[in-house]
Amino acid sequence: MESYEFIVVILLLSFIGLIFTGFPIAWILGGLSIVYLGISLALLNWFDVDTYFLDDWLDFAIIVDRIWGQMTNWVLVALPMFIFMGLMLDRSGVADKLMVNFTKVFGGMRGGLAVTVIIIGVLLAASTGIVGASVVLLSMLALPIMMEGKYDKSLATGVVASSGTLGILIPPSIMLVIMADQLSLPVGNLFMGAIIPGLMLGVFYITYVVIVAFARPKMAPAPAKAPEFTLRDALGTLWAVVPPFFLILAVLGSIFMGIATPTEASGIGALGATLLALANKRLNFETVRTVCRETMLTTAFIFGIFLGATAFALVMRSLGGDEFIGGLLKGLPFPPWGVVTFILFITFIAGFFLDWLEISLIILPLVAPVVESLGYDLTWFSILFAVCLQTSFLTPPVGFSLFYLKGVAPPGITVQHIYKGVIPFVLLQILAMIMIFFFEDLVMWLPNQMY
Repeated sequence: MESYEFIVVILLLSFIGLIFTGFPIAWILGGLSIVYLGISLALLNWFDVDTYFLDDWLDFAIIVDRIWGQMTNWVLVALPMFIFMGLMLDRSGVADKLMVNFTKVFGGMRGGLAVTVIIIGVLLAASTGIVGASVVLLSMLALPIMMEGKYDKSLATGVVASSGTLGILIPPSIMLVIMADQLSLPVGNLFMGAIIPGLMLGVFYITYVVIVAFARPKMAPAPAKAPEFTLRDALGTLWAVVPPFFLILAVLGSIFMGIATPTEASGIGALGATLLALANKRLNFETVRTVCRETMLTTAFIFGIFLGATAFALVMRSLGGDEFIGGLLKGLPFPPWGVVTFILFITFIAGFFLDWLEISLIILPLVAPVVESLGYDLTWFSILFAVCLQTSFLTPPVGFSLFYLKGVAPPGITVQHIYKGVIPFVLLQILAMIMIFFFEDLVMWLPNQMY
């Protein structure tokens, strides 16, 4: 192993080790970049080791240009707008109406409340894309009702956590926006490619709940006295679905039909969510202030990691880290499909300790060129990678959906209930990955039809 390759390994090990300190990831990435830049320049000056293109501290000024490029990237302008849209929609009262009306439709059947939560999770995912907000909202709306209905605590928490996590995959998804930026892919292609896999996951969840409800009725019982479902209830449910449906149509439809770019569509979504809050009499100064503040904090968090990851990637490439990792992957004694499987396995394990954002910014740009060189389509691989990253929200110890859920769960629900409840849904996500791996058209059919 050459000197620079040894430093790449030490750099990666240092990053993995510092993760467990609890220090902010953005500062870890930025700090390691400065330290190892100094080491690489010392090697250059003292031992005449090639560092590819960083020959002096002044060369690191290129990071300023790259950061400025991130700040002026029109694709990334969509991020704060989609975040605002999701947070405003969560306060618009739309989910409350959906919960009330869908409970009337499905509440009388075994597992009906759980099915209701999954359907609302899919609708929220296609309207918001903010996992934390969706999990908290579903927890506050559905868990008390499911506990009152004598649902098994593990099943109830698993349904809520996994349904809320759909927002990171079903478009408009901020994860897909970031992936498109990192890999220079059209955002619209990723949005279209994610629709069928996202809906397929929702169907998997509903199928699992129905099977459990009939195989083990005590886990998801039907109510003793279910109210009669009337035509008025059906019309009320339809009316509750119309607003989020038209919001989804306005955002995704404008992108898919070529009427608006994703950035312009994000503005349409933000305006539409605000109008829904106004129509439901939930719009006031305090709501606007809170949503704007949370949008600012979330955007700052994402871009903080962006900046740290940009510096980290620059130093990695200055040491030839991308070529080193590419050579390692290509040197594995596996066929091409085995290499992709190995990458997904490493990503799955990384999801136990890293958030999806760090994985998307650090691991994805390193492995994507290798996957493309093996003859695979990057749009297909990006969606497969995104489904794999969904598991990071549900796998301990850093599964954020688990923390969101525990923070607002009713008394009596323990961490053990939550961990036990999400296991079947993680397995269903793995099943979805297997399906996408063997049936590429699940991702590529819709983009191919549109273009």
